[in-house]
Amino acid sequence: MAGGSGIRARQREHTRQVLLRESRRLFAARGYGAVGLSEIVDAAGVTKGALYHHFGSKEELFRAVLEEVQQEVGTAVVEAAEARTDAWEALLAGCRAFLAAGTAPGRQRIMLVDGPSVLGWSEWRALDEAASASHLADALADLIAAGTLPPQPVPPLTRLLSGAMNEAALWLATSNDPNDLEDTQRALANMLNALRVKAG
Repeated sequence: MAGGSGIRARQREHTRQVLLRESRRLFAARGYGAVGLSEIVDAAGVTKGALYHHFGSKEELFRAVLEEVQQEVGTAVVEAAEARTDAWEALLAGCRAFLAAGTAPGRQRIMLVDGPSVLGWSEWRALDEAASASHLADALADLIAAGTLPPQPVPPLTRLLSGAMNEAALWLATSNDPNDLEDTQRALANMLNALRVKAG
């Protein structure tokens, strides 16, 4: 009996993963508004009943896809930052990783275009906070405590930098120039360096 329930649990999880994979592919290619539930279930090879067993609505399915995308970006940011031993270099590496990961094909439309419009700004911000912005806030707080950045409230600085990076990522998503990512990363580094406490 236990073995049967284990098999069913694996089958349910497999169905959920297929739905996430196929809906993510369709949302990334055409956008949330252009993709219908019938198309998603056809691509996943399941019934609408199976979809509704896992997700109560198309919006709920999209939210799960967005969470997955934002977690991937957050992981890329953390890995890039943790590869550096110097706190300032870690901040720069994390910011560069965010721009690169957020503009990767299959992510930017879901994360930056459809995310805020489908879920609303407040919910989108909460997901962004959980995935990437909290890491940025921690890094800034550490740099202020170390005297690398001047004393100031962390929340507004975090929002300003996060907003700038999200806007840059949106712009990069529409760019056809392969040099724009590197130029944007360099401009961001210059902006961050201007915030540092000057020696002497």
